[in-house]
Amino acid sequence: MADVLAAILEGKKTEVAERQAARPLRVLEAAIRDLPPPRGFAKALERAVASRGYGLIAEIKKASPSAGLIRPDFDPPSLAKAYREGGAACLSVLTDGPSFQGAVEHLAAAKGAVDLPVLRKDFMIAPWQIAESRAMGADCILLIMAALSDTQAAELESAAKSFGLDVLIEVHDADELDRALRLASPLIGINNRNLKTLKTDIATAEQLAGRLPKGRVAVAESGLKTPADLARMAAVGARRFLIGESLMKQQDVAGATRALLAGAAA
Repeated sequence: MADVLAAILEGKKTEVAERQAARPLRVLEAAIRDLPPPRGFAKALERAVASRGYGLIAEIKKASPSAGLIRPDFDPPSLAKAYREGGAACLSVLTDGPSFQGAVEHLAAAKGAVDLPVLRKDFMIAPWQIAESRAMGADCILLIMAALSDTQAAELESAAKSFGLDVLIEVHDADELDRALRLASPLIGINNRNLKTLKTDIATAEQLAGRLPKGRVAVAESGLKTPADLARMAAVGARRFLIGESLMKQQDVAGATRALLAGAAA
């Protein structure tokens, strides 16, 4: 299979240049000055784990390169409310259009419907995107180590810190984990899906979670569908999860979320 991530990033460069030309940094900074503080993404997960045993980041995603259209009746506010009712601690909202049929408006609509902190799920390659994320209402941004050099990752993390945003640093192998640990953010997302091939294996998180030093916390991502899957992750110290596709496909999203988290033990 061709390198899916490389193809996505090539298109992202053009997209970011066009968006930045239409909305320069000074315009974003003016908008940010009128916003309330971020909601505290990492702290919300920490509270959830302390009180309920698990901290779920529930994802709002219309489509993906691997699955195609996931949910035809896609309504971000309704999904956000369903996730909140089901026990999610945070939300993740896809804003990438070409590969995921996402949009900035999806994040704003979801955040406006609930009181949960929201992660902007997109491919971050430029500091301007961090300001854009804050301006659109994101409380956390994603940094994908497979898409970034060490210098880029540090620059983007610094930009996020300057805007008060939390950072979820995503890795999917040992080399990327070593690189991620040079950064300061505590949230380390271990993606069970290889972004270059789109193959998924939840053993990835089992293998990498135990390598995290004190002060870093694992967030298991992708391929998690059942309470047994979550129990496998918890057994290796990963009690925070980012889950979307398996929940988005359910007719009763709130009920499915509740059932998935039912096996948690504080």
